[in-house]
Amino acid sequence: MGVIHRSIEGGNGELSLLGFGLMRLPIIEGNAANIDYDLGFKMIDYAYEQGVTYFDTAWPYHEGQSEIFAGKALCARYPRESFKLATKCPVWLMNSQDDVRETFEEQLRKCQTDHFDLYLMHSLNRARFETAEEVGVFKVLDEYRKAGKIGALGFSFHSTIEDMDFIAHAHDWDFAQIQLNYLDWTQQNAEGLYKILTDLGIPVTVMEPVRGGALAALPAAAAELLETANPQASPASWALRFAASLPNVQAVLSGMSTMEQMEDNVATFSDFKPLDEADHKLLEDVVVAYSSAGTIPCTGCRYCMDCPSGVDIPRVFAAYNHYHLGNTMPASYQLSMNIIGAAHGPDMCTKCETCLSLCPQHIAIPDKMEEIAAEQEEVFAPLNESNRFFARRP
Repeated sequence: MGVIHRSIEGGNGELSLLGFGLMRLPIIEGNAANIDYDLGFKMIDYAYEQGVTYFDTAWPYHEGQSEIFAGKALCARYPRESFKLATKCPVWLMNSQDDVRETFEEQLRKCQTDHFDLYLMHSLNRARFETAEEVGVFKVLDEYRKAGKIGALGFSFHSTIEDMDFIAHAHDWDFAQIQLNYLDWTQQNAEGLYKILTDLGIPVTVMEPVRGGALAALPAAAAELLETANPQASPASWALRFAASLPNVQAVLSGMSTMEQMEDNVATFSDFKPLDEADHKLLEDVVVAYSSAGTIPCTGCRYCMDCPSGVDIPRVFAAYNHYHLGNTMPASYQLSMNIIGAAHGPDMCTKCETCLSLCPQHIAIPDKMEEIAAEQEEVFAPLNESNRFFARRP
């Protein structure tokens, strides 16, 4: 049957409701810039064969390699008119209109295409938007839109409800991309962002519907609620259905790293069932159970990197969350931190606060690093004492 497509009023044509976000492609030896092309091609082929026609990349993804992958995996191998390709302008790098033009032309070359079906001003907040306005970024991109090199012009967003209200009213936007999932619906007021856009008739593309994988690996109490309701449905499928059930959502992007994730997501959108009232009530209970686990709301986007002090912020948070979700024992937690390395651990944080303005989730990263370092000293102390005991034995 294949992935369903949706065309909404004021939308950007018919799009596959499931979009493939090329931000978390399979990689080799943990190197984000070293994309596993063999597996990546297989995932692209499977998605395409199953009816996925929307693919989303960006200048910084995979340390600049994602757009190149998109060109090789898609534009060089499939009829260009058979899929929609989206990428984004890194507005924080734009100091002149010439920068905007040079970057756009370079993106066309990297992606091996002569146009982008959807193009976004990347990761806007009000300050970044106002700087882009001074440079004239929108003016240049609107020229490309009128020339047919951009099909639909939008923006992606990581900021406050006040910033959204300002930016959404500032221009004639074709669409907007926001972080939206059942956890952030209330916790980060995704509901408010969605409402502003919907009231203005601006179609929504959803990113982080599974919150960087956090809603696919739930704490035991939350997972049990979903398992009881439907043993056949994965936790990720519930999260995807939540986002896709909203009427002004034209596509839901999922960054998939494995074929298993791809197959599960395709199955969800091939036999798509919108959430009903009972499902929404169930997810409210899941949010309560999830929130009680004390995890850090990091999605692993790595926008905070590189840290000037060397801390591998996303990996530290991932190890911490994995432990607090009950998925690992203290010894495994310590091993994870040892693999990250002392030079990249929480103790290296100097509270320079460079990361604070970069985090889309508005996490108080320096404070969290201090808390994690203190907790690890307590959690690992018995393990270290045990190791010393066995080391002393004759």
